[in-house]
Amino acid sequence: MKDKKILFALSGSIACFKACSLISALVKNGAQVQPCATKNALNFIGQATLEGLTHKKLFFDMFNSDTYLKHIELNKWADITLLCPASANIINKTAAGIADDFVSTLLAAHDYKKPFFIAPAMNVNLYRNPATLKSIQTLKERGVIFIGPQKGPLACGDCDEGRMEEPENILHFLQERL
Repeated sequence: MKDKKILFALSGSIACFKACSLISALVKNGAQVQPCATKNALNFIGQATLEGLTHKKLFFDMFNSDTYLKHIELNKWADITLLCPASANIINKTAAGIADDFVSTLLAAHDYKKPFFIAPAMNVNLYRNPATLKSIQTLKERGVIFIGPQKGPLACGDCDEGRMEEPENILHFLQERL
């Protein structure tokens, strides 16, 4: 992962705490990690955490004077994009091309010549929702690579599909692919 430039987008999920472990591991392995988060993600983890782990400014507000063109600049800068954790909301928005906040606009502007990885994290019913499954298929057809989800205990108490892949497994997966 040394010297890789990773655009790391987080969406609203309790699994954001696991994403922080992955960010830390990527940085320790020499990657430059640029964090971007939905406002929903910031209900689970804080701006200071993401900036402290990456030593980079967090981007989350589309309508800030210093972020107007960042969704384009960051896509040009990045070697890869990783959406982790990916909620049903952001997966469906990405597949549909909806660009109504910083992260969805960033993902809508993705250059599909570059690797794009998604690590889903959600309740089993959200994951198996026909709209979500169709969106996952659409994104796979565009070349997006999905990492997980796992079957296991979910935050809601269910034990089924939808659990975010463990950070060390995602790191290993990325190291093998890159």
